[in-house]
Amino acid sequence: MAKLNIVLYEPEIPFNTGAIGRTCVATGTRLHLIEPLGFKIDEKSVKRAGLDYWPQLDVTTYISYEDFLEKNPNAKIYMATTKGKNVYSDAQFEPDCYIMFGKESAGIPERILAHHKDDCIRIPMIGETRSLNLSNSVAIVLYEALRQNHFDHMKLEGQLTKYDDYIE
Repeated sequence: MAKLNIVLYEPEIPFNTGAIGRTCVATGTRLHLIEPLGFKIDEKSVKRAGLDYWPQLDVTTYISYEDFLEKNPNAKIYMATTKGKNVYSDAQFEPDCYIMFGKESAGIPERILAHHKDDCIRIPMIGETRSLNLSNSVAIVLYEALRQNHFDHMKLEGQLTKYDDYIE
């Protein structure tokens, strides 16, 4: 059964983290926050963006990237970055993988990306677009990972069980 993980490296905007937290609750995904955060988790703006779901959220915070690695020693980590050579839909997301996203203003630092060159993924965009909104990017990549894992933990009794059953 898939138990995917979203990792936010030093997120800065409370609305994005709140929206991502809500998406994680809706999909049964774990959220990992690497400090420093650009806000307090109990801040009013985070509450408006989904903190009412926060008690249901499986969330862990870490004091640094090194702390994250130490506490998740065998994590298979995909790095979502505009610098990635691989398109996110070409990755083969394992049921317990970690998908990391960088802070809104700067992304994931080069010092981290350098150790994960083969695991850097990107969302295709045209033109000079710098990047998509962080919460949108998380949703796009997370739902692809969930699709690849057949949404296996998201099915309720009585619901259709195969993608093909949706097509008539």
